[in-house]
Amino acid sequence: MNEDGRRRELGDNDGPVEQEIEESFDRIVEEGAQRLARSWTTILVTGAFGGLEIGVGVMAYLAVLHQTHDHLLAGLAFGIGFIALLLAKSELFTEGFLVPIMAVAAKEANFSQLFKLWGGTLVMNLAGGWAFMWIVVQAFPQWKVELHEAATHFVDAGFTWQSVALSVLGGSTITLMTRMQHGTDSDPAKMAAAIAGGFLLAGLQLFHSILDSLLIFGAIHAGAPVGYLDWLGWFAYTLPLNVLGGLLLVTALRLLRNKELIKERRDEAPQEPGADRPH
Repeated sequence: MNEDGRRRELGDNDGPVEQEIEESFDRIVEEGAQRLARSWTTILVTGAFGGLEIGVGVMAYLAVLHQTHDHLLAGLAFGIGFIALLLAKSELFTEGFLVPIMAVAAKEANFSQLFKLWGGTLVMNLAGGWAFMWIVVQAFPQWKVELHEAATHFVDAGFTWQSVALSVLGGSTITLMTRMQHGTDSDPAKMAAAIAGGFLLAGLQLFHSILDSLLIFGAIHAGAPVGYLDWLGWFAYTLPLNVLGGLLLVTALRLLRNKELIKERRDEAPQEPGADRPH
């Protein structure tokens, strides 16, 4: 008996991988298909809420940073934003590097739906975050120093190997956080993953196209000597490198790990991705 046959004999399922991996894969594909089937209105609204809710995390981050001047402690507080996203079922652009792509790979959706989700979510994350940060700056003008320092940390970095590495790590870290949350049914475990992800992203000041854009927007609102062209120059390379980090370091390996499950799912799929399956 070969290794695969032995695994099937010992396991509780007849699939080509362990039961836990198969169940996690099914959850990811089904959620991804549902998210990709959203209307334009739903995508825009959930994207706007995503910007507002990640802004809550930024607000918590700035509050702790103002009191402690410690980025690691502030990073723990930022996890509140990811918890809000998790429980409110909103959409953050950089969370779309695993779940929707799995659905496309399994032929449960198509690339046009993926780009629709990405584009609408990205624009509305930024718009919602921009508006929320205006409110935050009016409420807490004493945070101007922290906002200025945070913004200049990013926009003055320049396109260097360090910036490339920080951007790639930013994309891979949040994609891994998403994978961890989909690997369990436990809400406390999902929230622990959210706190861990927030600690790494904000505490280590990794380059994250949405999170750090909100900090830069806050600095602009507060009158710091930072402008939208400065933000755009930083954003132009951070965004694709976030995508690269999420896709290359996490998603591509998960696709390879689940290649048998993906093949089975594609073989059962209708001719047109996203259509009803044959009975």
